Amino acid sequence: MPDLAKETSRMSDALVGSLLEGLPASPQPEELFTTLAALPGVRIERIVSTGQSSPDGFWYDQEWDEFVLLVAGSATLQVDGEGDRPLSPGDWVLLPARTRHRVAATAAGGPTVWLAVHAGEPGGTTGSG
Repeated sequence: MPDLAKETSRMSDALVGSLLEGLPASPQPEELFTTLAALPGVRIERIVSTGQSSPDGFWYDQEWDEFVLLVAGSATLQVDGEGDRPLSPGDWVLLPARTRHRVAATAAGGPTVWLAVHAGEPGGTTGSG
């Protein structure tokens, strides 16, 4: 799989890249997480899913806010107490800290690409989900 950092180009001091470059051509055993930017208190990452979902009974319960945008593919997100939320390209969700959530399903026929922005994460550059 190509290294996304190598595909990112520089225009002056700005970093430029594509969320849709270097996607896997076939299903992967695990989701692929790529940090695009890590700033004080904020981490931006691309997540590529190829049919993965959260394990049965597992819920993310993070100490930080997370903004998620579905860029490509499809997914179903479950938010505790709210049920299923089908997501299509362009759909986004803001998950405040301590909002229990899980990925119920992602498309198995091609990559599902997420853009996640973690705000207020301890350390600013670690963790996922």
